[in-house]
Amino acid sequence: MPGLDSGFAPRVKAVLGPTNTGKTHLAIERMLAHASGIIGFPLRLLARENYDRMVAQKGARHVALITGEEKIVPPDARWFSCTVEAMPLDRDAEFLAVDEIQLCADPDRGHVFTERLLHARGMVETMFLGAETIRPLLQRLVPQASVETRPRMSQLSHAGPVKLVRLPPRSAVVAFSAADVYAIAELIRRRRGGCAVVMGRLSPRTRNAQVALYQEREVDFLVATDAIGMGLNMNVDHVAFAGLGKFDVSVLACVLLHNKDPIRILENCARITREAVVIVEPHRERYRPYNRASTIGRRMESAITWASSAPCMVSSLRLAP
Repeated sequence: MPGLDSGFAPRVKAVLGPTNTGKTHLAIERMLAHASGIIGFPLRLLARENYDRMVAQKGARHVALITGEEKIVPPDARWFSCTVEAMPLDRDAEFLAVDEIQLCADPDRGHVFTERLLHARGMVETMFLGAETIRPLLQRLVPQASVETRPRMSQLSHAGPVKLVRLPPRSAVVAFSAADVYAIAELIRRRRGGCAVVMGRLSPRTRNAQVALYQEREVDFLVATDAIGMGLNMNVDHVAFAGLGKFDVSVLACVLLHNKDPIRILENCARITREAVVIVEPHRERYRPYNRASTIGRRMESAITWASSAPCMVSSLRLAP
């Protein structure tokens, strides 16, 4: 960013660790302590959520929201909540932060996060937030950055498989396709009386309304895609997975999720989680590989069956994210 000729080098800091460590809260506090700031989030919903928090503290006149779907930029805007792709880097800002910086390794969006890591800087302070997995890359690419590690503030536990209709109130069910999300939501609505649905493809107004529906306790169940694993702050007591594999178009096979991925989803979408409930319904795992991916598909299906066991999930809960 321009404006780095003030006579001293801006401070660059990385705050790493699992979810529920207060990283985003710290970044928001630091940003609002400066005269101006820009923070980039990986999700539109997350940018909107933190925009509302900032408006509550600083007023709508001074806070802006920029995503691929929404743009609210008052003339006197000083603090910006954005998606990472939409960060207005042509503006001078004293503070700049990027959340979930470990997405530098993402095959689709990694180039954007890497560009921010290398070139996006605040005039006074820059902060990168993310998982410990980014530490080696970050120290190679930004050797001048100081690194702080934070421990998780709450505990997770495994409660074993549970039937969908027996889930306790204040539960979130994570599915890995839109078809599964709608099917599970319809079943819960018929049997339990209502639920909210959150997916990235919903319009901003609909998505925000569904989140509010759950947060304000008008319904006790939430069904969502794994997008909520990017850091949405939801008041969830139990998290359930409708499966441990999802269809990957790039290999036309049912791909087993890495053992850390479901745990990060669980930790992220339930910041005050007290209990983790894992639901695996084998009859729902009906993805079929094609052509040369058939051998891979059979191996994946076998691995999914193994990973669905309680001992495996308990051991994976003990792994650092």
